Amino acid sequence: MESNTLIRKVHMNCPICDKTHEVEERKRSASITMKGEDVTYEERFYLCNHAPDEENEFETGAMADDNLLKARNAYRIKMGLLTSDEIVAIRENYGLSQIDLARLLGWGEATISRYESKAIQDEAYDTMLRLIQNNPLQALDFLKKNADKFSGAKRFAIREKIVEQLDSYGKEYLTRQAFEGEYANFDEPSDSNGYTLLNIDKLEAVISYIAKRVNNLFKVKLMKMLWYSDSMSYRDYGKAITGLVYRHESMGALPIGHYSLMNLENINVQEEAGYNFDSMLHIYPSEHADYSVLTNRDCKILNAVISKFVDYKAAEIVEYMHEEKAYSQTSQGEIISFCFAKELKKF
Repeated sequence: MESNTLIRKVHMNCPICDKTHEVEERKRSASITMKGEDVTYEERFYLCNHAPDEENEFETGAMADDNLLKARNAYRIKMGLLTSDEIVAIRENYGLSQIDLARLLGWGEATISRYESKAIQDEAYDTMLRLIQNNPLQALDFLKKNADKFSGAKRFAIREKIVEQLDSYGKEYLTRQAFEGEYANFDEPSDSNGYTLLNIDKLEAVISYIAKRVNNLFKVKLMKMLWYSDSMSYRDYGKAITGLVYRHESMGALPIGHYSLMNLENINVQEEAGYNFDSMLHIYPSEHADYSVLTNRDCKILNAVISKFVDYKAAEIVEYMHEEKAYSQTSQGEIISFCFAKELKKF
């Protein structure tokens, strides 16, 4: 007998021996070929200890349906498709019935019901579901496109729920979209981004990591420390840390999209009064920072940059950066190539 595990014992009418007695509910790993792919899933079944070993197992109809759903989800996972549970979560996130979600996407009314229970979606349908999974703006766009499929009251109720999700995602989602949009022309590893694609999660962690170790960290100083961190990483390991692209500006290197950058939800920025009552952006550690995205190598670079500049004032680090060849050999507004990282002053 295959290895299996006892879940519980149930008193029921056994269809094998046609008697009411205690049977065992068990689970085991099972394999099946689905659409030409071998998949493994967890199968549940009942065991009757009163029958011969070769015919002592059975399933109820509900159990058989559940086992088949698990097999289909195993196939979905293997093929990179949304599972039935993930489809349910998308629908419930927007407070939609199965029919409502199907209509929202312009599909047949039974489509979502089938995908949540017995059918496996193809890649085109999966892509449409993913469009709205974490994007309320896309869901709102679908609602406008398929507005005629809903009554006025229903359409209003669905729109209200989608807007709630927009509020829930809030600044972080929308700002990420804007920030990523500014990097649309840098979607390939290159000399401009240090052969690293923009990684917002890592960027947020880097900024909080620096802020945790540097008191009185303001925007100008932070921007220079980011450039030095990326440049040192490129110099020593051939790749930058964050994927930021920097331009030559009067205050030194500034990343493209630095205004959007400072609005990211997981960057803790406080606007404070500075000299002559000018407002200054003070950066603090974020309680939501996920430092696990930083490698030991990243931290080594960051610690070196922090050690060098921790006590520098903004004007001092700007002056220091102005002496770099990356600045003296580029012009106002020009993208600073990471090839200059090899010429960094030693520290």
